[in-house]
Amino acid sequence: MKSALFVDFDNVYSGLRRLDQETADQFARNPSIWMNWLVKALEMPEPASPGAKRRVLVRRCYLNPQAYQRFRPSFNLAGFEIIDCPALTSEGKTSTDIHMVLDIVDLLLHETRYDEFIVFSADADFTPVLRKLRRSDRRTTVLAIGFPSAAYRASADLLIDQDDFIRKALSFDETVVAPPPVEVAPPLVDCGPVALKQIQQAVKEASGPLSLAKVASMLLSKIEGLDASSWAGFGSFRSLIESLELSPLVVTWAAGGTIHDPKRHALTTPQTSSAAISKTSGLQPKVIEAIKNEVAKTLQPVPCGRLATVIIGIDNSLATDWAGKGTFRKFIESLNVTPVEFDWNGSGGIAYDPARQATNAAKTSISAEEWGCNELFKIAKQIHEVTDVPLLTPQKYRKLLATISADVAESPFHLMETGKRVRDRCRDFGLPISRADVTDVLRGLVMRGHVFEEGPNDVATLAQKLGDNIRSLCLREQIVLDGVMDKAIKDWIGSNEKE
Repeated sequence: MKSALFVDFDNVYSGLRRLDQETADQFARNPSIWMNWLVKALEMPEPASPGAKRRVLVRRCYLNPQAYQRFRPSFNLAGFEIIDCPALTSEGKTSTDIHMVLDIVDLLLHETRYDEFIVFSADADFTPVLRKLRRSDRRTTVLAIGFPSAAYRASADLLIDQDDFIRKALSFDETVVAPPPVEVAPPLVDCGPVALKQIQQAVKEASGPLSLAKVASMLLSKIEGLDASSWAGFGSFRSLIESLELSPLVVTWAAGGTIHDPKRHALTTPQTSSAAISKTSGLQPKVIEAIKNEVAKTLQPVPCGRLATVIIGIDNSLATDWAGKGTFRKFIESLNVTPVEFDWNGSGGIAYDPARQATNAAKTSISAEEWGCNELFKIAKQIHEVTDVPLLTPQKYRKLLATISADVAESPFHLMETGKRVRDRCRDFGLPISRADVTDVLRGLVMRGHVFEEGPNDVATLAQKLGDNIRSLCLREQIVLDGVMDKAIKDWIGSNEKE
């Protein structure tokens, strides 16, 4: 897939900086890291041809040189064209948006047909150009830090999850940034050197070409924390292998794939593709049954990493390219596993039975009885559907804010670390709230201008600021904030308790 990338640097960097300075600097100083993730691990916007790979032919970064000149070398080294967009007004307004729009339209008419336009910006002014691209049958992928408008989200074919971008593309996974417990798993981002050493040793000891299925199984068993659903953030086993410098070893992907040393091993005739397809088709009923059985064992959603391990136990050859689908997610989505459903919003994804297990994806079916007021539930549900604010009950919001207040009183605030600790504390209290919802609430407070390091961080203050953030999102989406709506937000979040 031929792609063109347009980065509104000022917009993305300032959004990340409001959340965490270290994360913003990682984005600005190491674009090669997140570009590698974008090319090798980010899913394709639908529809995409089987086996399609992303080729970013155009990389443009729009940057205010008066404020961010120090980051220019990093983007030069990552192969970006840098378009200077200095401030043109006393308020610091630049011409970035018009430059980007003109360049996008120019490439739309270019003799090279670009299949995908990737826009890094939360500026809703780009909504019309996204719609123009859609009318021209081009895919659009968007990264928006903060709270993009509903119209902007709906106009994109693929919205990059900003938490996934921070954890995976910027290498701020919870296993890396969380305070180390007594026993800590090796960070997944460092698995490359370990995997390379394991593969080289295995090939050295093998008398003939080594099947990639065996290699995948070996890596999963020997590298702690590695799972077949995400492959350490690379998205697929193949992407992980292709990221390694294996020369002089040779990798062949046909018919299941092998890896061999050309000086010592002779290639054998691979299994025919028709036989491989037949074998995969025969495995599907066993895989579907295994998924249903695993979900039925527990009253909690099942992490996809665990499911991937179970499935590979049926046939380890699936780990190499997931029956030709490339990634675990695409393989799963090709199966009919009803009534099991999947929620891919969290890191790695989860599987659940809606009739037995409550998850983010099932929140819209929450009974109004839990709210104590049917009218409040209707208004909260309306706000949730338009703004994407977490649809938690008033009781959960109060307990969540109390947990946040207690946590920041004991430990320094950091978006990712605090989010994980608060999620874990809530779980210990018998209050299952997803990591995504916790992070969304924290982000709302920070974007509203709350500085945890300065405080105050009492529950009433946090509730007031979170309520104000929800009001601003409602106004942006043209929801009328009359007396009834304002009172409902206070009752929902608990911000009336400060008054």
